[in-house]
Parts: sequence; C-alpha cells; structure tokens
Amino acid sequence: MSAPSDDRKPNRLAHETSAYLRQHQWNPVDWFPWGEEALERARREALPLLVSIGYSACHWCHVMEHESFEDPETAALMNRAFVCIKVDREERPDVDQIYMDTVTGLTGHGGWPLTVFCLPDGRPFYGGTYYPPEPRHGMPAFRQVLLSIAEAYHDRSEEVLSTATQITEALSRKPAGADAPPPGRACLVRACQGMLQRADPRHGGFGGAPKFPTPTSLDLLLAGIDVLPARQGVEALEHVVRTCREMARGGLYDHLGGGFHRYSVDAHWCVPHFEKMLYDQGQLLRTYLEAWRRSGAGDDDLLWPVRETIGFLEREMRAPDGGWFASQDADSENPNGVREEGCFYVWRPDAVAGVLGEPAEAFCDAYSVTETGNFEGGQTVLTDRAREVRSRFAQERAALYTARQQRAAPDTDEKRVTSWNALTLSGFARAGSLLEESAWLDAAAAAADFLDARLRDDQGRLLRVWNQGRAHVLAFLDDHATLLEACLDLYRAGAGERFLDRALTLAAALCTRFYDADEGDFFLTPTDGERLAQRPRSDHDGATPHSAGLAALGLLRVAALSGRVEPDGVARRVLQTYGNVLERAPEALPTLTRAAWLAEHGPSVAVIVGPDDAHRHALALAARRALTPEDGVLVATPDERPAGVDPSWLASRVAIDGRATAYVCRGTTCSLPITAEADLAPLPLTEETPAAS
Repeated sequence: MSAPSDDRKPNRLAHETSAYLRQHQWNPVDWFPWGEEALERARREALPLLVSIGYSACHWCHVMEHESFEDPETAALMNRAFVCIKVDREERPDVDQIYMDTVTGLTGHGGWPLTVFCLPDGRPFYGGTYYPPEPRHGMPAFRQVLLSIAEAYHDRSEEVLSTATQITEALSRKPAGADAPPPGRACLVRACQGMLQRADPRHGGFGGAPKFPTPTSLDLLLAGIDVLPARQGVEALEHVVRTCREMARGGLYDHLGGGFHRYSVDAHWCVPHFEKMLYDQGQLLRTYLEAWRRSGAGDDDLLWPVRETIGFLEREMRAPDGGWFASQDADSENPNGVREEGCFYVWRPDAVAGVLGEPAEAFCDAYSVTETGNFEGGQTVLTDRAREVRSRFAQERAALYTARQQRAAPDTDEKRVTSWNALTLSGFARAGSLLEESAWLDAAAAAADFLDARLRDDQGRLLRVWNQGRAHVLAFLDDHATLLEACLDLYRAGAGERFLDRALTLAAALCTRFYDADEGDFFLTPTDGERLAQRPRSDHDGATPHSAGLAALGLLRVAALSGRVEPDGVARRVLQTYGNVLERAPEALPTLTRAAWLAEHGPSVAVIVGPDDAHRHALALAARRALTPEDGVLVATPDERPAGVDPSWLASRVAIDGRATAYVCRGTTCSLPITAEADLAPLPLTEETPAAS
C-alpha cells in the first residue's frame, strides 16, 4: 500500500518484515506486532487484546482493512478500548492455530481475517472472522462488536475470565488415545470409502461450492488404490484423474500464466478466488505426478499442468537469492486505478480480438469468452471448454499472456516460508526424477541448499521465514515435517547424500524438540520456542497437510532407510495417541491415515547396486516410477557404504555379472535379483503383510 496523501505518519508496523503487516502501516489503528511489548501494555493498562490475523493475499482482509481499520472513528474506538495486535498467520502459525481453533470451536467455522478478543495474557474469550462496518446478512457491525466486548470485559469480568479458562482447557485437551496402534489397512479403506461417498462424480473434487483442491484427500485416494476392493480402487483412481482434469481445464487454473488459484467459488471449478498460494502449487505438482504414475504414465492431460505450473513458479515466483515467494494477491488495480479482485485475469471478447485478430473467434469459443461473461461485469474467467490437446491455441495463449503483462499485476508476497518451499521443492524433486528433467531436480536441490544456508540461527535451529534480507521466527512442526519429506524425496531422486544427512538431523529435531513423550504427541511449537497462552498441537489437514501426520510419515521413511529405532518408535506412539480418532473418522485425518497404513505394512526400499552407467540409471528410473513416493530408492556401487544408510540394505547385494542389479525389499523380505527394468515391480501386498522390522 502506498503512503496516504495527508500528513499521517506510519505506525509501528512500518518496521516489520511481513508484507501483510506493512500493508497496515498507514492505518490510524495503533497496531502492535505480536510480542511482549503489546502484552505488557495490556497488563499495565488492564485492557483486553484485539488480535487481528490475516495474510497479504487475503481478499477479505483487504476489505475489512478498507472498511474498518482505515476508518478514523473505528480506529479511535479500537485504540481507546483495546491493545490492538496485527498477526501474519503465515509467519506465526502457532498464534493463528490457537485462535483459529478458538473461533472454530465457538462458531463452527473459521477463516481470515480472524478477529479474536483476549485477556492481557493472551487467553481468548471471544472471536469471529470478518465483521462488516454496518449490520449485514445477520452479522453485527464491527463497532457494535467492539463496544459489546469492551463493556463485557469491564462490567462482567468474572464471566469473561471463566469463558477464557474453559476455552484454554478445551484447547489443551489431548486426543483420546488407544491401547494399540490403529489398524492401518482398515482405516485407509474406510477413509477412502468415506471420501468416495462425498465425491462429485461429474466435476471432481468433494462436495459443492466453494470447492478446494484438497490434495491431502486426493493423495489418500491414490494411496488407497492398493488396498481397496478392485472396483473401488478403479473408482478412486478415476475420481482423482477426473478431479485433476477438471481443475486444470477450469478457471481454477491460470491458462495463460500457469499455476492454480486457491479455490473455486462454485462447484465446477469455473470462477476462482484469484490468489495464488505457493503451498497449493507444490502439493498439486505431487498429486498430478502420482495420478500420472498410477494411471500408467501415459496421460498428457496430467503432465501439461505440471510443466506449466513449474514454468510459472520459475518465471514469477523464484526469488533471485533462493527459494520461492509465498503468494500472489487476488486483487490488483483496474484501468481506473481501483483495486479489484480478479481484474488481472479476466477478459472480454473485444480485448481478446484486439490481441489475436482473426483467431479470436475460435479462441473465445474454446475458452468460454462471451459478451455476457461468467464473472462480474460481463467479464470472463478463461475456462477450457473445448478440451483439445494442449498444443492447440498455444500461440494464442502466449500472445494473451504477453498482453496481460501490460496490466497492473497483483502484488507478490516475497517472503520465503520454509514449509511452503519444502512442499514445492518436493514437487520439483518428484517431477525431475519421474520425468527425467535434471533442471527441475537441480532447482529443488538449490532451494533446499538455500533453506539450509539462510534459515538457520546461530545454534543451527531451523527458522520459519526469510524476508527483507533476514531470517526470523523459530521454525514450527510443519516446517520440520515438510522439509524432512523434501530431503527424503531429494535423496530418493538421486540429488545427493547430503539430503539423507539433513533428513536425519530433522528427524532428531522432531523427536527431541516437538515430541512430548508424556503426551505421546507432537506439538506445533518447539520446546525452546516462545511460551504462549497455550501450546498448540498440530495443525489440521486442510490447505496444507496435518503436520503430525506428515512428521510420522517422514519418521517412518527415515527409520526404514537408516535403521534407527527412535524415529520409528516416536511415529508409532503418535499414531497410537490418535488411534481412537483414526478408527472413528479416518477420512478427517487423511495424512495420519496414510501414516498408519505405512506403519502397518512398512516402506519398501529398492536397492540398486552396480557401476554408474546408463543401465543403473534406467533401473533407478524404473524403481522411482514403480514404487510409491514413500518407498525408498537406494543406489550405490558394489563396494559403497553410504553414510546414514542401514548397512543391512547393502549386505550381500551384488551386481550380477558386473551389471547393475536391483533388489526390492520390505523388512527382511526381498525380491530375487532384477536386471531388466521391465521386471522391476513392488512387492505384492497381502492381508497378512507384516510391518517392517
């Protein structure tokens, strides 16, 4: 946001690295960033906290800022009655998690902007999301809420304290555990069957509007193919492929620039909420690749979205100094200089004709551009109605992209978030290894090296955010879990032994700094992190994976490769803690459900020994395409003993007749030696498949 034309001075948020906080530096609200200074003032002046949480690409955050936070009268009331704190949820997911769980528990739903009222020590007692400036659609005006909360805090203090105590106790409650690990196969089957009951058989995805990509749910169905009854396994794969096709052909996908928008406001992927989030791109790369692999590795409709999305990320989201930027905004300036949602992306027939000339009619027919439009004001979000091969209209799309670059572009939030970068470099690593694109694998390795070099404090602890030339905020559970998975994916892809070493370091941090043995659970914050009103547990499966589930998956994988006992034991204990929940409603915890299944049957490892030549490379490629993403691929010369790898994997593994030879193993069971790529296949699963020893 540019400075106002009057003589106002910026508030204290002007000094923050967060783009979202700096967007509010010209508000007349006396904003504090989250920290001790704000809490101390609240205690000293006996004022409640007003905690407002959002992120830079959030459309409704911008709306509430314009309607309320820029209004002098509303700001004066906020400043008089509260200590006001602005939080970037992407920098402080721990603070966001506490207050989002509060609002979800109080109202049954959540979202951003998040508006929470707390005692001076940070314990919440009331909250909601967006509040309008005037009463609307059953919602009270924001100023009405402010006055009511201020009155309750001062006149009914005992009631407020009791409410805060009850909320904090509810937030601290641990999952009801089980006496034994959850049955992985049974949970996976029930979860997939529950997902399929909610599946939209026509448009893909789940449920109605608004419709989100939900890659964690799609990944669950892909994992379930191995254990579902045959007919349902086919149904699961068909649904994932249908969903991927429909998302990529609809308006959820940016047909000119590549990449996916955050969600669709309708049930058929037509009109998106236009912000682009890095975490969506990274996860969807992986989902599309696994759907391609599972469906026979021959469907180009599952590959061109991967290639184009990687192109978008490298062209528009790659930071010059390393890693990928966090997001692009939904809003930008229209030709009249007014910020408007989606105006950068939409088209009218005359605008298309002005760029394309004679081919415009055919393009408009193929991409649904009409005089009436499908978006506000008769404008059109491009949707690929013709569904022809992707090369058709490639020149036209390129010309329109070039013309679109002359428009005022949405803002880009240039911070680098560790967990989102990890999800993305994992997608790049999988794409590079499966599709033999070495440049993508190199890009993933470079991003991982950037995180390792720049996002460490002087004690070697991982940090959350790099922005404005500096790193800050201790990394959370999701950062460690996603980066563990990414390092394992890089090692699996053949990017280098250093990534297994980093995976072992991350696994140790998860076991010592995030796992609580008494609780048998992971926490979102480390033991040496900032003390909050309540130590939040893992986030949930939603826009990003459930961090405890992803950590369990990573620990099981690293334990299988290294032979170390502690990561395996921690993962299994966490699964036991969530056992009752997993048995009751496994579809609500898709990432943990996948971990429970992996714990039950154990990861496979393809061991390939032989000279470094084309044949060994071909065997390794066959292994990466044949096995699941959680299975390991270990490549070595006959006399090599890679550091960090359990020596038993290479014991007695010989290169037959001096040629590269593969062995596919799970636990103590291995295949016969394999020298032909076509013969490399996963070990069969049976009802009695034992867990890896």
